[in-house]
Amino acid sequence: MAAEIPVTPSASGKASAAQMQQLENALNQIGVTRSHKSIIFLVVCGVLFDVFEQNAVGLVGPLLRQQWGLDATDIAFLNTITFFAAAMGRLLSGYLADRMGRRFMLNVNLALFTLGAVGCALAPDYAFLAVARAIVGFGLGGEITTAVTMLAEFCSARFRGTAVGLINVGGGGLGNMLAPAFALGVFTLFPGDDSWRWLFGCLVMPAIFIVFYRRFVPETPRFLLSKGRVEEANQVLSMLAAGKLANAQYELREFITPGSAQEQTAAAQTVQRSSFTDIFRGGYARRTIAVGLASWMTFGAQLSVLTLMPTILVAQGYSITKSFSFTIVMQMGSLLGAIAASTMGYYFPRKRVLTVGAIAACLAGLAFGNFTDSVAMILVCGALFQFCVLTLNTSIWIFAPELYPTRIRALGTSFLLALGTIGGAMSQVLAGKMFDLHGVSGMFGMIAAMYFIFAIAVQFAPETFGRSIEEGAGGESHSQEESAAAAGVPASARERTA
Repeated sequence: MAAEIPVTPSASGKASAAQMQQLENALNQIGVTRSHKSIIFLVVCGVLFDVFEQNAVGLVGPLLRQQWGLDATDIAFLNTITFFAAAMGRLLSGYLADRMGRRFMLNVNLALFTLGAVGCALAPDYAFLAVARAIVGFGLGGEITTAVTMLAEFCSARFRGTAVGLINVGGGGLGNMLAPAFALGVFTLFPGDDSWRWLFGCLVMPAIFIVFYRRFVPETPRFLLSKGRVEEANQVLSMLAAGKLANAQYELREFITPGSAQEQTAAAQTVQRSSFTDIFRGGYARRTIAVGLASWMTFGAQLSVLTLMPTILVAQGYSITKSFSFTIVMQMGSLLGAIAASTMGYYFPRKRVLTVGAIAACLAGLAFGNFTDSVAMILVCGALFQFCVLTLNTSIWIFAPELYPTRIRALGTSFLLALGTIGGAMSQVLAGKMFDLHGVSGMFGMIAAMYFIFAIAVQFAPETFGRSIEEGAGGESHSQEESAAAAGVPASARERTA
């Protein structure tokens, strides 16, 4: 591949560059404390219920088909509306998070998501349900994007990939696996024609976590520093170092030396001038297009299968209860895939994981479409496919925030994940049509082709493994070797990036 066009750092002055290096040193020195673990837990809990909601339409699909006379395309269209709204929510959330803060948007998005869940539970008809799903999607999309950006900014280079990957261990892994079990539990407790309403109603539970977010999770030190709020950044770093959050007492330490008022004002003005077009300027254009296309392919493939799987199994003669049980078993592959991606994020280059994973997903998709004549093969091929899918999706989550500097990180990340959401919205309708016209083999043939495109696209993106998040984004000029050494990445791991 040809070399990528160099990315020019933003001109925020030597003092700002020195402060950013002080921040990197502080995060490396602090390592992983109880504060990090608490933040990860609270964020993952919110994302877990997001994934439950994301799975909801697929889980209630057979019931809606019976009660309202819908077909597979109608069910897929409900999720299409949800994910188009999620794409818009991600873009707007990314834009606002770069200006108002990560913490603020995390709470706003979770509140919107909860409001939409109430609307779904009370929907009198298909049209009302579609509108409620749009509200759900808007909040869901924004929250996941903000969560990915937030955890990437709280952690050092060495732990960053694992921390972001853990979001999908809890969400895409546990969430996808437990969502059918959650639905079965609700349907058992509340049987009858309105059982699907009870499922949506129970998903209002995430409102509880808003209280925890507001009380415990601070703003990220990277965002604060990018706004010239050095004192607040030092406060957050001191909390992280002490392993405490919220109003607990801790020793205030000066990890970052304050610059002059003039320097801080200049840095803040640089951030304010950033715009959506920045992610398409210089070297950012190539990485945005390459990873954006890959995101479209993998999330489109995953969400198509996730939404239609219960319907596919019911169409093959299995009961709704059995289809849910099969889905739970297959989703064990999702959990293992997310765990694998989080582990590989610590040891292996991003592009290598993405390339090998895409080839494996392509083969697994073909296997599911052509060798699922027995229950055993359905479970094995389904679990293998889900393993590959979650490995790739988690790795994209890890990769995305590493591609952009702090001033446009939330926007860039949100754009890449929004493309995945739009891909999911459009692909579900096409997948539904392929299933109706050509059956399981035709649908999974389309899925395999999408992962082939994915494998090619990621070759045009830069490698960010082992670099500080600013250098990986093109925001610093020092070498990868120096940055990786400062971050504490082992030499053996650094050699694998070559």
